[in-house]
Order: sequence, then C-alpha cells, then structure tokens
Amino acid sequence: MSALRSLLLLLLSLCPGPGPGPGTEAKVTRSCVETRQVLGARGYSLSLLPPALISGEHLRICTQEYTCCSSEIEQRLTWETETTFRGLVEESGSFLVHTLAARHRRFDEIFREILSSSERSLALLFHHSFGHLYSQHAPVFSGLFSRLRDYYQRSGEGLDDALVDFWAQLLERLFPLLHPQYIFSPEYLFCLTRLASSADDSLKPFGDAPHRLHLQITQALVAARAFIQGLETGRDVVSETLKVPMSEGCRRAVMRLTGCPLCRGIPSVPPCRGFCLNVANGCLHSQGLDPDWGAYLDGLLFLGEKLQGAFSFELAAQAIGVRISEALKYLQENSVAVSAQVFQQCGNPQRTQSRTRRAPAPREEAGRLWTSARVAGAARVAGAAAVAGAAGVAGAAGVAGVAGAPRTEERPTMAGTTSLNRLVWELRERLGRVRGFWALLPQVVCGDPRMAADASKDTAPCWTGSGRGRYLSPVVGLSPSEQLDNPELNKEDTSINLQARRRRLQLRAATTRMRLAALGRDLELEDWDEEASGSGEGQHYADDWMAGAAAVAPPARLPRPPRRDVSGGKGGGVLVRHNQGRSRTGGTSVGFRTHPILILFLSALALLGPR
Repeated sequence: MSALRSLLLLLLSLCPGPGPGPGTEAKVTRSCVETRQVLGARGYSLSLLPPALISGEHLRICTQEYTCCSSEIEQRLTWETETTFRGLVEESGSFLVHTLAARHRRFDEIFREILSSSERSLALLFHHSFGHLYSQHAPVFSGLFSRLRDYYQRSGEGLDDALVDFWAQLLERLFPLLHPQYIFSPEYLFCLTRLASSADDSLKPFGDAPHRLHLQITQALVAARAFIQGLETGRDVVSETLKVPMSEGCRRAVMRLTGCPLCRGIPSVPPCRGFCLNVANGCLHSQGLDPDWGAYLDGLLFLGEKLQGAFSFELAAQAIGVRISEALKYLQENSVAVSAQVFQQCGNPQRTQSRTRRAPAPREEAGRLWTSARVAGAARVAGAAAVAGAAGVAGAAGVAGVAGAPRTEERPTMAGTTSLNRLVWELRERLGRVRGFWALLPQVVCGDPRMAADASKDTAPCWTGSGRGRYLSPVVGLSPSEQLDNPELNKEDTSINLQARRRRLQLRAATTRMRLAALGRDLELEDWDEEASGSGEGQHYADDWMAGAAAVAPPARLPRPPRRDVSGGKGGGVLVRHNQGRSRTGGTSVGFRTHPILILFLSALALLGPR
C-alpha cells in the first residue's frame, strides 16, 4: 500500500497541471470590480452584475470564458453599443444634412421671391402704362404667374400649356379691341386661337416674343425646379442613410468591439484601431452612397453654375414683362396684316349695331392700350432691367419714365443676383468639404475614444476581440471585392441590401434630372412623351380642355366649348388643342413621383451595377 501511494505521488508530479492558461489567468488576475464601477455609473443595477467572474457558457456574442456579464447584461450592452455607434454616425453627418436642408430652404425662398417680385414689377409697370385697361385684364397676367408657380411647386398642368394658354387668352382679349366695330362670337375666337397656336406658325400675332419667352422661362424653371428637387432628394437620402438600422451581423460586431471588454473585466483597455476600422468599414459600406455621391455633387454644382449664367432664373423672371411688352408692340405695328390673315381664315365677323356715345368709344380705349410710346418705352426699360439684372429695381425705372411716376415712389424689390450668386458660392464651398464624406466616415467614427484606441498609441496593447494584445488582421478597404475578405463580418453583412439600393437609385435619378436640366431638357417631359406614345396614357392632355377638367381646372375666363377645326369659323370640325404639335410638360411634383419607365430603367442599372 505504501508502494502504491508513492507511485501515485510520482505520477501526479509528472502530470502537467492547469498552468497559466487563459481561463485560469483571467480568473486569478482579473476581477469584476472595474466593470461594476463603470456599468454602475451608467445606471446599471449592481444586483444584475456578478460580484466575481463567472462561467461564460451563457454568452451569445462574447467569447465564452470567465465573464462579468450575465445574459441580461450582454443583451443590454448589445443595444447600448449599437446606439452609441449609430449616434456617432448621425452626429458625423449632421453637418451634411443641415447644409442640404438649409440650402434647399434658402434657394426655394429666393426662387419664390423672384417670381413674386417679377409679378409685382409687371403689375406696377402695366398699371401705370395702361391704367384701367390693365386692371380689366389683370387676371390674365396673374393667372400666368400662378401657373408658373404651380409648375415650379407641383408641376401644375405643364409649362407649355400655361404659356400657350396665356398667349391665347391675351389674344382673345386684345383682338376685339383692335376691331371695336365687330362682334366676335365664341366660335370665332376659338378659330382665332386655333390659328395662332397651329403647329406651322402660320399666324404669329405676337411675333417671336412667345417663342423667346418660352425658351427662356422654360430653361430657367426646369433648371430651378430640378435644382430644388436635387437638394431635397439629397437631404432626404442622406438623412435616411444616417438613421438606417444595423444588420444583426453588425450589431454583434460592434458588441464584440466595445461591449465585450466590459464582460471580460478590462473596460480600461481600448479596442484596437484596426479592429474598429474593419467593423466600421463593413457596416458602413453596405449603407453608404459611394460612388453615386460624387456624381450627385457634380450634377448639383454644375446646375447651380447654370442658374448663375445661361439659365439665370432672375433674368428669365424679369424677361416676362419684357417679352409681353414686345408682343404688344408687335401686334400693334402689324395689326393690319394679322387681321387680314385672320379674316381670310376665319371669315368676316358680324358688325356691331349703332351705339350710344355715353361711354368712351372702344377705339379710344384701344388707343390707350396701343400707344406706341408707352409700349415701346415699357419694353426698352424692362429690357434694360433684364439685361442688367439689377436687383430690386426691375421695371421701376420703366414706371417712372413711361407713366410719369415720381422717382421717390416705392419700388418693388427682388432677391438680386448677388444673393443667388452668394448662395451658389456658399453651397460650393460647403459641399467641397464633404465630397469624401462616405469614404472617411469609418475613420471619423473610429476617431472617437469610445470606439478605438488613439492612433498615436498604436503600439500599446489593445482589445483585439478575444483579449489584450495587438490586432494582427489586415484592415480591408471599402470596395466590394475587399469587403469579401473582412475578418470581422460575413459576406451577407457587407453586401448592399434592397433599401440601400433604393436610396442610391433615388440619388442617381436626381443626378440624371439635374444633368438633363443643365442641358435645357426636362426629364419628366421626356418620360411622359415615351409613356404616352407607347401606352396611350396621358389622356388628361386631351384635344379638348374639357376632357382634362377633372384633373386640371380651366383658367379663370369665359368658358370655352371644345375647339373645332373649322373652315371659315363656322360649322363642325375636328377637335383640336391650342398647342397642337408641340411638346407638353406633364411633370411631377416636388415630392418626386417617378415615372414607371424611369424606375425600371434605373432599377436595371442598380441591379446590374457593382454589388
């Protein structure tokens, strides 16, 4: 028996003991005192925290070694670390969201004020020039500005329709003033407007003024609306991207990064910077907006430069009064030829009966409207204001010179060129700082001391995800191919999900809209043309305006029956529309109702593009 005991003691002395293994060392050298202090300061109940290290078999994310965390503590830490990570992302992008939101609001105010100021200037100029006659027909002009605002804000019924209908209304009001000896029936006026709006431009009662106004105001309004929509889309997409929830894989990775050191009892050991960069690169890559972000900024700034120059919104708004004055002057100077052509095509109207002399003769009233000096003077003064682009004085000098108004009279003010130029310059300055925002966002997040160790202390021991030491895994980049080798996340966690693709699609659509607007083209108009020609939709642009009355209310004027293609102004005929053969702007609202063809096309690009 004594020999057996001696043999057993000898064998025990030769067998290796527990030694300084990781678990034993942790149990001997570490405790939960520091963890309890940190979590207690954060509001955790100490009753939920074990007083000493316990077995970690219950852990779901952290390594299952001796730990200071119960299952409930691990779950709470997972939620807390996710909240911290997302808060840092939102805080880092708050400047960008604020910049886009503030610029969108300011540009929108400027554009609206320019239109309102142009309307006030025109009303003041024409009121002093034409007096009571303008007051009688003021709804025609105010209706034009109302529909221009509708197009800018909600697209309205189409910019082409608004302009063509304005000239038709103006001609209906003015042509009878040229011939007070005749009675013009509604059918005759329909023949007149049909003839004036025919596709071959056989009758041009206002000369080239309608075409010049259409070109200038269309380019400026399309550009301004696309610019505002681009800022609004960028603001919404960036805000939504920064607030997007994290995937399950990213939640677990962030917990391993910043929460597991607490469970191991070493909260003072910061996470390794390389560890943080791999986690942040993987989680933010799937939600970021690169490479579409750079193209979006280029399109926004390029269109902003156009608004300062070729497509100046201010000059276009000021030119409205100029072109109308030119049109009135042209009709006055060419009234004989225009009337002869109308009488030839529509027939001779019925003559009026003898009238009393109690009221001023219509010819006298017409003479007030067609005073050559008044119209020409108005056009010259307003034209000079438009070319000069002088803020705050558009049309005021014309009022003083044409109508004899005193120079001390209050003048309408306008958000001037200086304001718009300054806003574009400020936008370029601010957006230049955030061009690489999405590429630098992981470094910004990992620059917070809660997320990673200071870069200057890279050689010091740090938390590697499994213990104290040095992080040896390589830091991968942001490209999809590099993310396949991310050691901290699975492939599914770094891939771009459907919601991220949808946001990138919105950004691409806004970029395409702005680039086309910078070329003078309207994306919504082109989509509508394709859709209408291929599917038969767009019936609200029927040949007769009554067919569209349910969708768009007719302008405030005498009711019009369906337009008829008549011979001699009488009898039946084929229904026609004012601007037959011309393009229409269907458009969408500032809320971005994207057309189906655009969605399918850009969706295909997104699905076939780099994943």
